[in-house]
Amino acid sequence: MKIHYISENNSVLNHFLGQIRNVNVQNDSMRFRRNIERIGEIMAYELSKSLPYKNVHIQTPLGIKKTTEIASDIVLCPILRAGLPLHNGFLNYFDHAENSFVSACRFHPNNDDAFEILVEYQAISNLNNKTVLLLDPMLATGQSIVAVHEKLMQNATPAEFHIVVVIAAPEGVAFLEKNLPDSCHLWVAALDEKLNEKNYIVPGLGDAGDLAYGSKL
Repeated sequence: MKIHYISENNSVLNHFLGQIRNVNVQNDSMRFRRNIERIGEIMAYELSKSLPYKNVHIQTPLGIKKTTEIASDIVLCPILRAGLPLHNGFLNYFDHAENSFVSACRFHPNNDDAFEILVEYQAISNLNNKTVLLLDPMLATGQSIVAVHEKLMQNATPAEFHIVVVIAAPEGVAFLEKNLPDSCHLWVAALDEKLNEKNYIVPGLGDAGDLAYGSKL
């Protein structure tokens, strides 16, 4: 798996990453969503450099201009619900993309720290021969992304598969490397230190879905 770490060089991306982590800023859910969206826009721009392009000729009012445009058909697939603000950022840049949606959550059958991943709601377009961008703000254990990838691949063969996360734990990155094909791309805005005993990312930012949309039962 090819891994791309975007925040290694200073840019406005690091400014937005700092704000989504800051407990003095997080109480403004609208600002949190907007910052995730802006992070998505920056990551979309960086990812766009790796896509295939084709030569085209554009008619302007005064003549013909030779330029390039994206050659692949793109499908954006956020993992609900936390992936929606990140999806908005990507959709701002890839406005021509198709969109698929899937839900995944941790289920604790024994009401303790042990969990399994439930992949339930799906609204998936045709992914065959297309460039799929799977969007999820947090890569903790990696189990959700692997479960969703398996679900998406059951009846499809994409041309390319990219996974986009805002914050990742080393354990999650290692899990993806072990369980996903070498052809996958992983795009990470920030790599954090570790997972804690509850498998939450440290220092992380908390629960991205709750911060964006409110706490759940």
